[in-house]
Amino acid sequence: MNVLLSIDPMLAIGVLLATAATDAVYVMFTSAVVMRRRFAAATWSSFWYLLSSFAVISYTENWIYVVFAAVGSWFGAFASLTFLHRPGRAVPPGSPPE
Repeated sequence: MNVLLSIDPMLAIGVLLATAATDAVYVMFTSAVVMRRRFAAATWSSFWYLLSSFAVISYTENWIYVVFAAVGSWFGAFASLTFLHRPGRAVPPGSPPE
């Protein structure tokens, strides 16, 4: 119970947002790789590592922040895939239907 009382709400929100952004950037990176866009893939990859470092450094101090990281990761992947699958957006050749 002591671990739950030591949660810093701002840090928890920061971890959640950082992992949400990390997952969103990872999806964009993967999309760029699939589409063979080297510059975009390299750029998304660098953002991916910058964002993930904040979350990792933050939650290694207290394991409970891993929960916030997991929630942020879920939201980031969901939001970025929602963005990528907008109506009228081209689907890469060979992509399986959703």
